Amino acid sequence: MAWNEPGGNSNNQDPWGGRKGGGRQGPPDLDEAFRKLQESLNGLFGGGKKRGGDDSGRSGGGGFGLLLVGFGLLAAIWMYNAIYVVDEQEQAVVLRFGKYHETVGPGLNIYFPPFDRKYQENVTRERAYSKQGAMLTEDENIIEVPLTVQYRISNLKDFVLNVDEPEVSLQHATDSAVRHVVGSTEMDQVLTEGRELMASEVRERLQRFLDNYSTGITITQVNIQSAAAPREVQEAFDDVIRAREDEQREKNQAESYANGVIPEARGQAQRMLEEANGYRDEVIARAQGEADRFTKLVAEYRKAPEVTRERLYLDTMQELMSNTSKVLVTGDKGQNNLLYLPLDKMIDNRAGSSGASSTGSTGGVVRDPALPASSDLSQRNLRTRESR
Repeated sequence: MAWNEPGGNSNNQDPWGGRKGGGRQGPPDLDEAFRKLQESLNGLFGGGKKRGGDDSGRSGGGGFGLLLVGFGLLAAIWMYNAIYVVDEQEQAVVLRFGKYHETVGPGLNIYFPPFDRKYQENVTRERAYSKQGAMLTEDENIIEVPLTVQYRISNLKDFVLNVDEPEVSLQHATDSAVRHVVGSTEMDQVLTEGRELMASEVRERLQRFLDNYSTGITITQVNIQSAAAPREVQEAFDDVIRAREDEQREKNQAESYANGVIPEARGQAQRMLEEANGYRDEVIARAQGEADRFTKLVAEYRKAPEVTRERLYLDTMQELMSNTSKVLVTGDKGQNNLLYLPLDKMIDNRAGSSGASSTGSTGGVVRDPALPASSDLSQRNLRTRESR
């Protein structure tokens, strides 16, 4: 039954359990609730109620229990923060009272805050830093040079203690190294094939700066992307690049043509030299043979002049008449010589030639074009004999 329903005891009791006109009014007392909680904690730590005792003893035991609880919580929190694990890829530097104490490797470790301070970093992972800016080349042209620097921590002690902000120092050193290298390089080298050499020079100079600063950072690689001219003059730079590409293509084509022509010309020159050497050896050998032949012929001529002259005449006539198709038949003494002309073979062999023979009467003579001009005297002698 509700406290304010008819027939209830609303006249004597309020909703909080108090009586009107006397006793307590309002919600339950908070002091009572805290006192019950304290009694429960005292019982937990061995400080329960004592009969016939006063409240001062109980409050003292409860304060000691709370102190123990607080001390236990603080110890647990301290142990949670003091014990740490270092991974395989990490190292940790411990400072005791602000001074370097040790470098800790992988495993489970403990340090003592607030007396110790711990700096834990990954020393195997490669990190990257990118930069882009307008720079002035050696030939006083402004270009945009983007690059990426990859690095890792090689000495954690130097990284933590020697430089306040080592990565900021890396950025400043990178800017200085890149501007120095670009400032000593011409624009066409930066835009075309000189980027790899520039990246190597930037890496060496940057590593030298970082070693001088003792930052504990090792540069693993420097990548310079395609440099570009400012947007205002980009079209003109594109035209220059295309012209250089055309020049390089023409050079390659010329070198290819030269590589094909020069060996062939050298081969022809060598062949001509070999032919000349062969002709020289042939002429020398022939001259020597003719000289030896003449020497031997002189000796034979001295022995038998008439026989030698007859033999020379026969050899000469044989050589002279070997290229003609005429047949000369000689008879006995007192008879005329007969000249036989095989016209059918002569026509077949020399048909269509500009020197075709002209036919005459039965007693005519046909001159063979193959005969040399020196044989005209012999032909006239033959015609004289036939006329007789």
